[in-house]
Amino acid sequence: MRPLEDYLVVDFSQFLSGPSASLRLADMGARVIKIERTGTGDICRTLYTSNVIMNGESSVFHAINRNKESFEVDLKNEDDCKMVRELLKKADVMIHNFRPGVMERLGFDYETVQELNKNIIYAELSGYGTEGEGKGKPGQDLLLQSVTGLTWLTGNAGGPVAMGLSIVDMLAGSHLAQGILACLFRKVTMGEQTESALVQVSMIESAYDFQFETITTFMNDGGALPERTVQNNANAYLGAPYGIYQTDNGHIALAMGSIPVLARLLECTAMEHFSDPAEAFDKRDEIKAILADHLLTRTTESWLAVLEPADIWCSDVLNWKQLMDHDGFKALNMIQEVEMTDGYRYQTTRCPIRIDGELMVSSKGSPKLGQDNEKIMSQFIKLKSNVDG
Repeated sequence: MRPLEDYLVVDFSQFLSGPSASLRLADMGARVIKIERTGTGDICRTLYTSNVIMNGESSVFHAINRNKESFEVDLKNEDDCKMVRELLKKADVMIHNFRPGVMERLGFDYETVQELNKNIIYAELSGYGTEGEGKGKPGQDLLLQSVTGLTWLTGNAGGPVAMGLSIVDMLAGSHLAQGILACLFRKVTMGEQTESALVQVSMIESAYDFQFETITTFMNDGGALPERTVQNNANAYLGAPYGIYQTDNGHIALAMGSIPVLARLLECTAMEHFSDPAEAFDKRDEIKAILADHLLTRTTESWLAVLEPADIWCSDVLNWKQLMDHDGFKALNMIQEVEMTDGYRYQTTRCPIRIDGELMVSSKGSPKLGQDNEKIMSQFIKLKSNVDG
């Protein structure tokens, strides 16, 4: 039995952040019902981050909404809202990521839902929180990366560089799931003493928390801004050799390491005079330039054959094609095949969590819009006339 079996999650969220939280709950056994807009559904169904179309919809939607059900309703229609309210009366968790004020207008704010279900865990995710000047702004990943300082930590010295993933969306979703799980645990341990709970996460706070290490350094370093190296930068606060370097046939990643030791192992005489440990940071641009030229002279495999036996922290740099062929990746069984109700099959990643050695996998693909309406109405709402009455 999975940890969250028998828990019901009603999920109003769209795009990536909120659905990533409900995906994690679904992977651990919760029943997740997506509330989707009549006709269009989750906007992510048509949010194409590439030209990949899977079964008529965006690959992003399929990746982040597997293992869920779809309940297609019009929240501006009172009869549909009555059905949703009946569903919420039976729910353990409700999730949404609308901008502040939207759920109040729709009649599904925390206070209203709390009256329907005094034990519900109400989880909301916003871009900038519920207070302050930014509360009405769109919670879009690139914009959040830009206003939180993240773009000054990636890439070589120069202008700002965005991370190549919707990292703030994923972080905020993870934090929301953590908050929900904490409240579920409290409910189990305290029983009837605990009533409803309001879990609030903002993308901007998640992005700040993500930088706890670097922000702490900044605040305790006299306010000195992080400086990235001119080339081969991987961390603005770490000295040479930390970075990724091109070789004769690919790339190699080098983490922390002694410059004199590296000079000896790599037979790089030009680095031998950097004997003071402080120079690894103070003269990192100079050292990295020498190292970059030297590593071009041999293949990645030959360098790894020298460095790995000496316990130097290093690795090959794989693209996805190379990754899929790697024995280490295959051993983890990270890929699972899922199937939609119409028979469409696709491959995607599985939940990274193991419990008691068990992989959290599921063969259930993403839902077609409104595919579960009849089942949900019969199980939770029964006859519509009963609701009207």
